[in-house]
Parts: sequence; C-alpha cells; structure tokens
Amino acid sequence: MQGSTTRTALVTGGMGGLGQAIARTLHAAGHRVLVTCTATDADVPGWLAAQAADGFTFAAYEVDVGDFASCQTMAQRIQADRHQVDILVNNAGITRDATFRKLSWEDWDAVLRVNLDSMFNVTKVFIDGMTTRGWGRVINISSVNGSKGQFGQTNYSASKAGVQGFTRALAQEVARKGVTVNAVSPGYVGTQLVMDMPEDIRARIVAEIPLGRLGRPEEIAALVGFIASEPAGYMTGSNVAMNGGQHMS
Repeated sequence: MQGSTTRTALVTGGMGGLGQAIARTLHAAGHRVLVTCTATDADVPGWLAAQAADGFTFAAYEVDVGDFASCQTMAQRIQADRHQVDILVNNAGITRDATFRKLSWEDWDAVLRVNLDSMFNVTKVFIDGMTTRGWGRVINISSVNGSKGQFGQTNYSASKAGVQGFTRALAQEVARKGVTVNAVSPGYVGTQLVMDMPEDIRARIVAEIPLGRLGRPEEIAALVGFIASEPAGYMTGSNVAMNGGQHMS
C-alpha cells in the first residue's frame, strides 16, 4: 500500500467475474473497495456475505451506469457514507451480439449506453474530486475487440474502441493534476460469460490464441492492481493489451 495512505476504489460491475477479481486484488493491496450493482442483480447481500467470509469486505451501491442522473445519485450516496473515490475502475459492460444486418437499434443503444456512455457518466461525478486532491487513478476496461473488431459485434467493438479514445483524451486533460487515465484491453477470459458459450465456439476462440488458453480473471486484475499503484504514476494515456497474443500491436 502507499505508505500510510488509505485509498478508496470503486469498481463498476464489481460483482461480475472480472469485476470481482479486480475488487479482490485492490482489497488485498490495502484499499477500501466499493462495487456497483444493478437493480436486477440477485442476492447482493448474499454476495457481500460470501466475499466477507473469504476475507474481502466490500460495500455495494446500486446504479445504472448508462444513466447520468443515476450516477449522480450514487456519487451522493458514496459521499454521504464519507467515502472519496481515489481509484475508479470503469469495468461494467454488456454484450448484445448480432450481425449488423440483424442488429436492432435497441441492442445498439443498450451496449453503447452501458459500455461507452458510462465512461462519461461515472467518471464525470468523481474526476473533480481527484484533481482537487491532486491524486487519482482512472482505469477503463476496454477489449481486444475494440482494437481488432469482431464479427457480430459492431456495437460492442465500437463501444470498446470508444473507451480507448476517451482514455487517451482525458489522460491529457488531467495529467498535470496528478491523475492518470489508462485502459486495459483483455482478450477472452474464463469468466462465466465465456464459459457459458457453446463448447465448439469456445474451442475455436482458444485455437486463435497463441498461448492456447483463455485468460484468468486474476491475471487481468493483477494488471489493474499495478496501474492503480504508486509505482505506476508515470503511466498515463496507455491502452495495455493482455490477450494471450491473439492481437499484437
């Protein structure tokens, strides 16, 4: 941890497979960790209790990251609970896959709202606090498909490419205020979402990965943990790929 300083981290989508791994890694580094949940998440108290039983104490805040007013309300609740967000991990994301010819406007809009509008909505309500205090970390989760594109994912690929552009632009604006902004672009990771794919599709994906396996959530989380640390203070505006060699640049 950074000397005697206690930082507070907020992980959006923190109850998902990758989000949980990130939350645990930040907690293990000594940070106070808050996670977001949605109105449709099942048994949030049960999830928090299970995490606590494993030694990870989190606080959860309900929010729709695609709605700015909802994010403002969340920020007010966090402030009322006497927390200040020093480390923000914009991790929440969804998929609604279809070829472009079959893609509905509703599925385009849903993915862009949750994956890209959330970058504005969530970051906007916390960035001023970071710049005022002179220290902050914003870490945005993009995707390998934001870099290379993917058949049947025009909505998802566009949203994740937008995350990378947002990251580079905001990094320039807040660098002299002590705040770094970076993106992480994971490849295919063995979360429940990927493991629920038909086995033949998953096998084809793995065959395209030079390392010959899916990533582990803990591997991505370890990278996020480093970017959130003091030793990463000279790193900003980066998009760090971690995809087993599936897309090299």
